[in-house]
Amino acid sequence: MKPLHHLSIGIASDHAGYELKSAIIKMLETRVANVYDYGTHSTDSCDYADFAHPLANAVENSACDFGIAICGSGNGINMTVNKHQGIRAALCWNEELASLARQHNNANILTLPARFIPQDLAFKLVETFLATDFEGGRHEARIQKIPVCK
Repeated sequence: MKPLHHLSIGIASDHAGYELKSAIIKMLETRVANVYDYGTHSTDSCDYADFAHPLANAVENSACDFGIAICGSGNGINMTVNKHQGIRAALCWNEELASLARQHNNANILTLPARFIPQDLAFKLVETFLATDFEGGRHEARIQKIPVCK
């Protein structure tokens, strides 16, 4: 795996993603410079948006290089972080999607569906996402068209 020791990663989940989030944090702590946990901090029922917005703000404001967002299906937390203009979050369930999200879309948040992927696959997706560079080129003009201008 490409060295990741210079990266700061933010991570957030709801109750359905709490256990996977905790495991990913442990995996990342020895591989990246900093891991910032934006919650939740238990399996008690909660609303993903309460944790998604602080994560998205941190990535938008460059407090974190990348983010990881987790909920049961991945859909709700992904929709929430993508409401932020500077966020390009990608819901991934296989390594090719994680790689393409970085290569072609310059995604800055990886979203994981905790109830649909095993932990070992989640680890591979995180590693792939963080180790893959944006290709730029023809993809740059496309991602420049994503934000909605007011």
